[in-house]
Amino acid sequence: MARLEATVMGRVQGVGFRYFVVSKATRLGLTGWVSNEQHGGVQCVVEGPREDLEEFLAALHEGPALAIIEHVAEMWLPYTGHWADFSIRSSGHRGD
Repeated sequence: MARLEATVMGRVQGVGFRYFVVSKATRLGLTGWVSNEQHGGVQCVVEGPREDLEEFLAALHEGPALAIIEHVAEMWLPYTGHWADFSIRSSGHRGD
């Protein structure tokens, strides 16, 4: 089990990116959250089996059809078990 924190930059707001992320995370049984960020990116904090997180990360590099991915910053951390499901958070939240 592991934790992945990723920020996706490019044309990722207004293209259904957060819903794409929720769908992928839910299908993989991952927990955590996704949010639009004020700087124009999308931030994800996701936990689950490392193999499933790697598949999730690959999906972030592709995004939904209308997205243009310029960069994905990733950070791997220890698993915390903090969430029971996966959700969308509002912009400007204060993190965990």
